[in-house]
Amino acid sequence: MGVTRQRIKFKLPTSRSVERLRRQLLPWYADHGREFPWRRRSASKYSQIVAELLLQRTRAETVASFFPQFIKDYPSWDALASASLSRLQTYLRPIGLWRRRALSMQALAAEMSRRRGRFPRNRDEIEKLPGVGQYIASSILLFCYGEPEPLIDVNMARVLERVYGPRRLADIRYDPYLQALARAVVNCEQPKEVNWATLDLAALICDIRTPRCELCPLSRLCSYCSKYK
Repeated sequence: MGVTRQRIKFKLPTSRSVERLRRQLLPWYADHGREFPWRRRSASKYSQIVAELLLQRTRAETVASFFPQFIKDYPSWDALASASLSRLQTYLRPIGLWRRRALSMQALAAEMSRRRGRFPRNRDEIEKLPGVGQYIASSILLFCYGEPEPLIDVNMARVLERVYGPRRLADIRYDPYLQALARAVVNCEQPKEVNWATLDLAALICDIRTPRCELCPLSRLCSYCSKYK
């Protein structure tokens, strides 16, 4: 991808520290976490992956505003693959880059229809699917196979870096410290909930410009909060 892979020495937090973070984070999420259609127990694996495709670089609330009707109109990979491209683009217009997103989603839908809805189990094979990169591959492994994979984007990165210290590389995908840290944090019996809790904390509390540290369940653990008290 044009990014130089570097050997970077780093030290991860102890397992006790990571466990302490989860113990603070999950009760907060139970009380304050956001509710979205794709997070419901009844949500299908298909709808969860489609949601992640739509959520890339897009506010969750924006996707939630049309998601139920979108899934009603396109309830399967087969339906999405055979959708009218112009109608699909109209659906995606609120989230930007609708032409490219529509083409990418239909290409993946066509491949998944050919595969009868079954994703590969291997990350390398998953990332060979149309329109699938590191983030969506992690989503597939998490939601379809229950593997403790992080949904690491700039929001999750912000929370983890503020608590434990910054990454070295600009590109999240290639920073070994951040990747290893995120995997350590979600490596537990509730990886989905830890992912969602971290993303919700970023959206509701750990804002990029004006974090509300006084309300944060991680304030006692957070290097950023300690620095600016």
